[in-house]
Amino acid sequence: MVQPLTNTFSEVDSPRVTIEFMPQNKKTRVPFGMSIFNAANWIGLPIDSTCGGQGTCGKCKVLVWGKGNPEINAADREFFSDSELLEGWRLSCRSLANQDLVCEVPTLLGNPKASLMGTDRHVIIEPNVHKIALQLQKPSLRDQRSDYTRIRDALIEKGFQVHISVQLLRQLPSILRKSEWKVTLVVVGQELVCVEPGDTTKHSYGLAFDIGTTTVVGILIDLNTGAVMAADSALNKQSVHGADVISRISHSMLEKDGIDQLNQAILSTLDSLIKKLLREAKVKAFSVYELVATGNATMLHLFLGLDPEPIGVTPFIPTIQDHLTVSAREIPLSIHPQAQVQLLPHIGAYVGADLTSGILATGLAQKEEVRLLVDVGTNGEIVLGSLDRTIATAAPAGPAFEGAQIQDGMRASAGAIETVKIVEDSVQLQVIGDVQPVGLCGSGLIDVVAELRLAGLLDSSGRLISSEEAKNRLSSALSQRIIQESDGKRSFVLAWPKETGRNRPLVLTQRDIRELQFAKAAIAGGIQILMKELNVKNQDLEEIYLAGSFGTYINAQNARIIGLVPPISIKRIKAVGNTASEGAKIALVSFRERQIAHSLPSVIEYHELSDRADFSDSFIDILKFPELETLELKLIS
Repeated sequence: MVQPLTNTFSEVDSPRVTIEFMPQNKKTRVPFGMSIFNAANWIGLPIDSTCGGQGTCGKCKVLVWGKGNPEINAADREFFSDSELLEGWRLSCRSLANQDLVCEVPTLLGNPKASLMGTDRHVIIEPNVHKIALQLQKPSLRDQRSDYTRIRDALIEKGFQVHISVQLLRQLPSILRKSEWKVTLVVVGQELVCVEPGDTTKHSYGLAFDIGTTTVVGILIDLNTGAVMAADSALNKQSVHGADVISRISHSMLEKDGIDQLNQAILSTLDSLIKKLLREAKVKAFSVYELVATGNATMLHLFLGLDPEPIGVTPFIPTIQDHLTVSAREIPLSIHPQAQVQLLPHIGAYVGADLTSGILATGLAQKEEVRLLVDVGTNGEIVLGSLDRTIATAAPAGPAFEGAQIQDGMRASAGAIETVKIVEDSVQLQVIGDVQPVGLCGSGLIDVVAELRLAGLLDSSGRLISSEEAKNRLSSALSQRIIQESDGKRSFVLAWPKETGRNRPLVLTQRDIRELQFAKAAIAGGIQILMKELNVKNQDLEEIYLAGSFGTYINAQNARIIGLVPPISIKRIKAVGNTASEGAKIALVSFRERQIAHSLPSVIEYHELSDRADFSDSFIDILKFPELETLELKLIS
């Protein structure tokens, strides 16, 4: 049995090599030790394959020119003659690039199905799930092969070599004979997960899940077409045990059955979503053969029932970091019991699989120009780089962006102020649900602080000016909104009691402004460290991607005004939405893209900020808001 090829290279320890593909005239630089097959996937060049790069179908043939011929292995000898091997023919999925290479890639027969996904990415639809309809030859006295051998031989002819479970072996005699040997074999990777009577090839589905700390997003996909059949989200039921990762880790440590409670809560969340998605799309649970899950390291640990405590204490070591495959039966989940559950890999303890998904969805590490990806949240995750070099970090922003530790803060739900605009002497609010304002969510928090800066009510240090100062500069209506609280600190009134239906105004306090400064300084400081590491200037940034649900609602102009992101043209700042779920979806419909995702932790350098003195310096330097005059000059240039 040919075993999956594992890349063991390290970007830090090993150089990159250049591979040129002919006659396509495509060239790429990849880490030492990456397979030629994956290197081609890296730049969007499809090399033929039906086995998913397992070395069993023999279709991913390439001719390596010159002296760089990779070492001959057993799979090569199975598919090539001695003379072909001498010429330089190799299976690209078995051949590691250990030096610069030039390869000739045969032209694909036919055009592969592709779809536009992620951030304007054309993704080839080639899932890891294969359904093969067969009319098997009935046994006879002349053909006394066992049931399994009969199936195995048929699959080898199709280019698959598979494992089979004892559970499936127990079912084989009955299924084969009742169906009169006309069956559909369902192969996921190298596992034969089930044998179905008749031709069921039209029914093949998978699930992609983004397991967020607050929200879980699920997508049901037709694996034959790549089409989304249903999508929905739900509150993570773990939230009753704490709002953030640290509180969940604390619960697992302090409660006797804490890990089990958190594990059951997330499994209940997923099962409820799965049943809802299947019901909406009218799909049977036994037709779901694969699930790809992404999320931060703590969420995926709790999904598997693993102890997350080591993630929460220095030196922040998770139980698992690489990609992992388990069966749905082991977890368990309400889909086909032999379905494979694929967990995408983490880059670091606090740069999880959700960011791996985001990098996959944006293609950031595969593009020639330098780009910045920021997922703004309690734990701000940041990636900077290009095809040449990519680095990542996590910045401890705190919960301010999610409305926590803000006096009138709240999550983005009905009643939350999500947009604020100061026009002349009035304050215009946009409230989620078009109801009376109840509180202020993260996007509204950024808006009001930026608007106060533009109106001259807030100086660069973050000090809210007095009502008297404001009266000398602005209209009395605005100056009256600056009030003195009982503790002597100033606040800015967003909505008066008559507008909120309660006995006090809804305000932004001086302390709230400080909380925002600390949060934005953590993320901006992390960005500054990565830009310094790569020697990247503002003008070198091709684009900035703002990811996550929060990133979708951030006003790009206001993000620049408060100094959250570098001051580049608004046209080059893009809200890219939930890249975590989008990346999981891409990994589900394309085994090629999934292999790229598996390679990303080896390609991307992780920088830990907690032990860096220069991060503390950057944090202090960037606490202040940018001077508007300087900012405007930079924006114009």
